[in-house]
Amino acid sequence: METIPAKSIVNRTKNPSWFGTQYNMNIYRGCCHGCIYCDSRSDCYHIEDFDRVKAKANALRIIRDDLESKAKKGVVGTGSMSDPYNPFEKDPELTRRALMLLEAYDFGVAIATKSDLIVRDTDILASINRTMPVICKLTVTTCDDALAARIEPYAPPPSRRLAAAEALSKAGLFTGILMMPILPFLEDSEENIRAIIDRAAYAGARFIYPALGMTCRAGQREYFYQKLEEAFPGQGLPERYQKRYGPRYEYASPKARALWDLFRERCTARGLLYSMGKIVTASRRGHESDQLSLF
Repeated sequence: METIPAKSIVNRTKNPSWFGTQYNMNIYRGCCHGCIYCDSRSDCYHIEDFDRVKAKANALRIIRDDLESKAKKGVVGTGSMSDPYNPFEKDPELTRRALMLLEAYDFGVAIATKSDLIVRDTDILASINRTMPVICKLTVTTCDDALAARIEPYAPPPSRRLAAAEALSKAGLFTGILMMPILPFLEDSEENIRAIIDRAAYAGARFIYPALGMTCRAGQREYFYQKLEEAFPGQGLPERYQKRYGPRYEYASPKARALWDLFRERCTARGLLYSMGKIVTASRRGHESDQLSLF
């Protein structure tokens, strides 16, 4: 695998309220899941050849040194810019070995992924969870494997992600669903929202965190419109997006208010958490200490 240089990997997060993470860790750069809506393609991130996955050179040594230098323990988030369980992770096991370092240095972890490969590391996650919080977040934007194959063409299908969520939940890990983004005109139906909630509850998920729409900015927007036309030829979707949203950054679903009411009521009925504060509080239950104050 091609490598790129890095000076540090575990860095202070800019938004500690996001799943209670004090630090952020991206071992890989780029992603090969091919999701047509990915925000990480935006020009502001300066990631050339985004679809080619590159590992950060000497990643494990850098992570070890970064962790040793931290005066305060905390939860390390991973998966914000590239999926830590991309297909190339199977051989070098950089994510798995990084989790071992987090365990050795008494840090918690919050993982976001679209891959069921996360189940491989259940043993290490369970070991971390004995002393520090662990949050497993599986992204599911639709339960329809055929639709997902068009908009997330190289990621494992949602059925496998939900099966992974079930396996992690059964192992006693705090697991939930990232229901984001919900693409306007494609995924923003009541049927899709109900299906995700019901399947998540069946899998034993503890929470769902939603975004009833998507973000779109320079670089990402052009790619998104091109791939929309390729995936749904002749349906006029790029024109429909352009007419409604223009150059805006946030593309909220036209049905967002009604969908939110449905989402909130159904999550409550299914016993699923959906507010960030309650999710973070629940994830830390049994791990309370001064080092893990919420905000």
